[in-house]
Amino acid sequence: MFNKTLSLKNKIGFIKTFSGGVHPVEGKDLSKDLPVRKVFPKDQVVIPCSMHIGAPAKPVVEVGEHVLNGQLIAEASGFISANVHSSVSGTVKAIEDRELVGGGKGLCIVIENDKKQDRFEYKAQPSPWSKEYIREAVKDCGVVGMGGACFPTHVKITPKDDEAIDHVIINACECEPYITADYRRMIENPEELIEGLKIMLTLFPNAKGYIAIEDNKLDCIKLFEKLTASEDLIEVVPMKTKYPQGSERHVIYAINKRKMNSSMLPADVGCIVDNVDTVYNIYQAVKFHKPLTSRIMTVSGDAFYQPCNLEVSLGMSYQEVVDEMNGMCEDAKKVIAGGPMMGQAMYNLDVPITKGSSSLLAFMEDDYDKAPKTNCMNCGMCVRVCPQKLVCANLAKLAEADNMEEFVKCYGMECIECGTCNYICPAKRNLTQSIKTMKQKVIAERRKGEKK
Repeated sequence: MFNKTLSLKNKIGFIKTFSGGVHPVEGKDLSKDLPVRKVFPKDQVVIPCSMHIGAPAKPVVEVGEHVLNGQLIAEASGFISANVHSSVSGTVKAIEDRELVGGGKGLCIVIENDKKQDRFEYKAQPSPWSKEYIREAVKDCGVVGMGGACFPTHVKITPKDDEAIDHVIINACECEPYITADYRRMIENPEELIEGLKIMLTLFPNAKGYIAIEDNKLDCIKLFEKLTASEDLIEVVPMKTKYPQGSERHVIYAINKRKMNSSMLPADVGCIVDNVDTVYNIYQAVKFHKPLTSRIMTVSGDAFYQPCNLEVSLGMSYQEVVDEMNGMCEDAKKVIAGGPMMGQAMYNLDVPITKGSSSLLAFMEDDYDKAPKTNCMNCGMCVRVCPQKLVCANLAKLAEADNMEEFVKCYGMECIECGTCNYICPAKRNLTQSIKTMKQKVIAERRKGEKK
């Protein structure tokens, strides 16, 4: 462990990272210094029953029923599932399939907003909290991974063996360009984050807490070092600014050199890793029994007149956010839900914001789409930058040839779909999408085999 009294300048040799990665334009200056502003839904919210990995939640309300802000409206339907709560008070108008980000459809609960924001009152238990209470509170409040994966958090913090966990990591890297939602949470709510980490540490008797922050956020590093100076069980770990430094596998490797593959969970290498906003919501759930009904979203890119960071209610439409920003440039060529490296292009803004909605980006040019595409040059640049050290160009060729057997043999399932190969490819081939599509086919085939 490094000495906390050392200056960051003297600790440069301690900055952690991994092999590979790329350095896209950060774009964070557009919104990083803008405080979070809360916005409220207008006439209705459309709340998906599946805002998480795993089985969709099952509705527990009926059409015509009056609900309160924070009231349970859909209940977890399996071990890997998550509760869903209303983000407004009002009347349930419909329970039906609606379009979601990405173009697919899912069961949603449509609530007419009465704009009174009457809250459902829960009774929180005072500390000290038992392990059972902590896990149950996190489950009750529907907390999921807020970094995009949306894995139910109560499952993540319930490993097979609590004593085998020795690293509890706050992933504060936020390596995707343009997004500053986690940065604002760190700046505006640092004490709550530290308390959330302490709550997590009470679950694991042999664990130490680590706050992993990229070194393009020096103010956050200094702030958290100051606030944790007297905490023997918490260490702030400066990370090299590089994409995808925030990948779960690579945060773990950078801190303790433990390796994971696609068949493993962080708990298999003694780690629990949670995003900044996830830890904040663990704190809210345990201390106040406050359900997850809103999140911070960055709205940025050169096609927005006024980039910002907004606290938005779940179920609001992306169009409402654009309206709140007085619109975007009419000539915007690219609109993305999420980051530019791993986000999804949007063709319809009338879709709901979910627990994993970290940002809405809009750009005047689609640099990737307009770039001429050529055949593979066999340059090997994709191999050099791939954090998994895969031969991405070869995997894409196998995917395009529908050669599933060779794709799996060449470790195609180890791809984390980060997009570094797309970014670096001089031929501008869509390597990531080809690999991602083949991974989905492999998973579907394996599921068919399990059902036989």
